[in-house]
Formats: sequence, structure tokens, C-alpha cells
Amino acid sequence: MKYIISIIQPGKLEQVRLALADLGLSGMTVSEVQGYGRQLGKTEIYRGAEYEIHFLPKVKIEIAVDSKQASKIVDAIKSAAHSDKIGDGKIFVLDMSDAVRIRTGETGKDAI
Repeated sequence: MKYIISIIQPGKLEQVRLALADLGLSGMTVSEVQGYGRQLGKTEIYRGAEYEIHFLPKVKIEIAVDSKQASKIVDAIKSAAHSDKIGDGKIFVLDMSDAVRIRTGETGKDAI
């Protein structure tokens, strides 16, 4: 099993959701987060005054999938979130040792 965490631009969330729905993904967790990477934030001008924004708005998507599906899920996220501009985001794929469905007590692949 794999645990996929992706950090993307907020405006790309719906495209990513549709791409994952096309693959038959049954669920995901989405959080609004803030952060920065290589771009180190950005500078804005408001009413003539320049100020720096260090933490930019992003969306974090967390998905637990069977190992066989992981590469297709990663490819779908990468395609849907790509804009060829700095700040498109990152995808992290982690090994997941176990999962438990609280309601039924199912474990492993059956729980996801």
C-alpha cells in the first residue's frame, strides 16, 4: 500500500479531482495549507507599499491506495496539476504498512 501526499495550486484542485475520479478513486483528504518552496514566497504591492508574502496558499491532497494503483494516481495528479510555472507543487509517495477501517475493523487493502 502507498500513501500519496501532493501539494498543488488551489486552482488545480478540481482538475485533479476529476482526473482521479476518472481512475475510480474512492476517496481523498483535502486540506488548505500554506507554504513555500524554491520560489520563497512573492512580493506584492498594495496601495503603493511593497510587502512580502512568505507563505503562499496551497492545497494538500492525501490518498491511501493499493501499490498497483500508485503510479497511475501519481501520473494523473502530475498531468492535472501541471502548468509549467514555478510553484506547481510536489508529490510524495510513501510506503504504508497498514490501514484500519474503524467502523468494520477491516485492515490492509480492504480498509482502503
